[in-house]
Amino acid sequence: MRQITVTAVAAITALTASVGLAACGSSSSSTASSGTASSASATASAASCSNASIQSELFAKGTLTVATDKPAYPPWFENNQPSNGQGYESAVAYAVAAQLGFAKSGVTWAYEPFNDSYAPGPKKFDFDINEISYSAARAQVVTFSDSYYDVQQSLVALKGSPIVSQHTPAELKTYVYGDQVGTTSLAFINSAIQPTKTPKVFESLNDVKQALQDKQIAALVTDTPTAQYISSSEISGSVMVAQFPSTGEHYGLLFAKGNPLVGCVNKALATLRSNGTLAQLQSKYLQIYTSVPTIKP
Repeated sequence: MRQITVTAVAAITALTASVGLAACGSSSSSTASSGTASSASATASAASCSNASIQSELFAKGTLTVATDKPAYPPWFENNQPSNGQGYESAVAYAVAAQLGFAKSGVTWAYEPFNDSYAPGPKKFDFDINEISYSAARAQVVTFSDSYYDVQQSLVALKGSPIVSQHTPAELKTYVYGDQVGTTSLAFINSAIQPTKTPKVFESLNDVKQALQDKQIAALVTDTPTAQYISSSEISGSVMVAQFPSTGEHYGLLFAKGNPLVGCVNKALATLRSNGTLAQLQSKYLQIYTSVPTIKP
């Protein structure tokens, strides 16, 4: 769950109005998806996915260029250093790279603000890995890989707040929420919770967290691992109240629209799923986020 700036919002406003953003999650967030409609369905033979054969499809020949935003947060990255291979998304990126025949030294990291990542047009990377949820609207201007993580939305509030103990579907509608502009979490608040008071919208997750601390809002909504990290490590006196049931939301690697490399990346993800690598990485980096109580919006 991440933000889109006004520029990106403008680029897909018409699309979003007609198809909306995807909501989120899965009651077993640690389970890797077996493949979904998030990708351009493409198959790739072993020969066509050799390192030599994909060179013409790369942003920079001889190098796999992977993008993400700054700062890069745990548990997806560690120490704000995507290149160290630590954190779930960094580890997945290097695992995909290895399947494509790249050594760790053959991977270059690029900075791409989240709000620019799925704006229409050329990209200065091969793929972006940054907790970007697939949605039909986004997929009209960029291409997504198959899922590398199935995710649910969760609720974060300050300890002692009424919402911590009073969160029936009817009670959830009475609170003031806040979230980042253009995110699937904000869409989830509006479409699933349907509060009676208009949610407050902020430009960044940091702004949302500050609003919670200042008691401008009763709660924020974000993906379960991020919610757990916020409540355990970032906002003293906060708590992750619960997560919401799965709506099928998942994260995909993001490519320029029509990039043929997605076929080989999907093949790599399928291998990592079938040989247990994705499950192992989720157990290593996300295990504490997988057993969370669920409430209905």
